[in-house]
Amino acid sequence: MNPHESDIKETSTSSKTWRGWQENLTLIAIALTLALLIRTFIAEPRLIPSESMYPTLHTGDRLVVEKVSYRFHPPKTGDIVVFQTPPELQRRGYDKNQAFIKRVIGRPGEVISVANGKVYLNGQSIQEDYIAEPPNQPFPPVKIPEDVFFVMGDNRNDSNDSRYWGFLPRKNLIGHATFRFWPLDRIGLI
Repeated sequence: MNPHESDIKETSTSSKTWRGWQENLTLIAIALTLALLIRTFIAEPRLIPSESMYPTLHTGDRLVVEKVSYRFHPPKTGDIVVFQTPPELQRRGYDKNQAFIKRVIGRPGEVISVANGKVYLNGQSIQEDYIAEPPNQPFPPVKIPEDVFFVMGDNRNDSNDSRYWGFLPRKNLIGHATFRFWPLDRIGLI
């Protein structure tokens, strides 16, 4: 073999190696872009940091938050929603990018109140088989304005919710908690 053939083989091997690296880097870039797009617009994982949604959700539970459906319709009563810090909590010093999770109890135009350990929606007590215990503080009747929601934690007596900071603006919604993927013994739809 002459020296020229050796140079050609070396260049060919080098070229194949470089093409392999380029393909791998391209695949990684595509995967990262897809992951970012999915997390930004479709769904994202979230960690439950407190007991405010107990017994439905426990501290340390990990969820998938679906972000598409509320672009087409508002949350329904009973939906568990994840949202950015409401204005009143921002005024109290909470980070505006902090996420909260609560259950939608009232929608625009409805009247909400709490009395005698029960939550009332439009004057009728609502069935709440998901709460830790009945609420121990009364809340006077209030009509929910347009484009906002009234949310409460399932752990009614240990939840920083609409009773304390007001209504949740629709624009603050991140998405709908739909699926628990951790811990494995509690995996499933929410």
